[in-house]
Amino acid sequence: MKTDRAVLRDAAEVLSSAGLRASIVVRDLGSGRQLSIAADDPYPLASVVKLPLALAVLQGIDEGRLDPARPVTLEPAERTPGQTGYSRFQHPTTVSIEDLLYMAVCLSDNTAADALFDLCPPAEVTASLRETGIAGITVRHSILELHRTLASVLPPEQMPQALALAIRASTRGGGHLIPQLDVSSANAGTASACVDLLDRIWRSPSLGGQKNRLRSLLAMNVMRQRLAPDLESDDAAWHSKTGTFLHLRHEVGVLEHADGRALAIAVLSESSVPAQRQPAAEQALGLAAKLLHDRVRSAAA
Repeated sequence: MKTDRAVLRDAAEVLSSAGLRASIVVRDLGSGRQLSIAADDPYPLASVVKLPLALAVLQGIDEGRLDPARPVTLEPAERTPGQTGYSRFQHPTTVSIEDLLYMAVCLSDNTAADALFDLCPPAEVTASLRETGIAGITVRHSILELHRTLASVLPPEQMPQALALAIRASTRGGGHLIPQLDVSSANAGTASACVDLLDRIWRSPSLGGQKNRLRSLLAMNVMRQRLAPDLESDDAAWHSKTGTFLHLRHEVGVLEHADGRALAIAVLSESSVPAQRQPAAEQALGLAAKLLHDRVRSAAA
């Protein structure tokens, strides 16, 4: 059996061959056994921010500040750009807060997420994280702000140039020419903090019914092209949230095995390849996560 060091070396080689810089944390939620690569490097979170947003909204529902059945009207002029859900709708739409949660988490709907941010602003989401004991994730802006910032640099049709700019303009310290890709002003977090949050969602008694509802939503995530092919099976259920923007490719989640064991996994990454579609990068992230997962699972058996 390979040592931890050998597994980490193999995973680093897989990532490097695909042009990726990545942080990966895998933790057995029962034993606490953990293996990681660059666990505390901060990244802009892209749509992974919808996970703490959903938790904060569910806390508001539990505390009676938000009614899950309350109708919210989404106007066409207020749509946030995106590839899924209400971001593609052409006419006024009325939907409940609870259904907005489904759309934001399971379909990564940007318009649904921003409707929730109107009800639970970024500062409140960050405060909720601090109350939950999570210091390594900070929420500073809506999803729309991310797209507004990009539009101020290059027009949408110049995506190749935008990708090249995103790659060249970042620094090893997390700075960036685009403010919403700079970890000091972006929605930002570390893989370690993401796993800590997942740990709370799965095991913290203080979260009550919120954790069960959120776990159910994560199980219904339809974005399954990244880590799921290497992790899930009939005997292992993957609950997750992805995040993709320009050169960023993330996924965080929990793999529940049929034997009752659960492993939290966070993968945050950025690519050095200026292309939108990168199947090799998706495959490399899945393989690297699986290498760490298999080592943690076998060592803790």
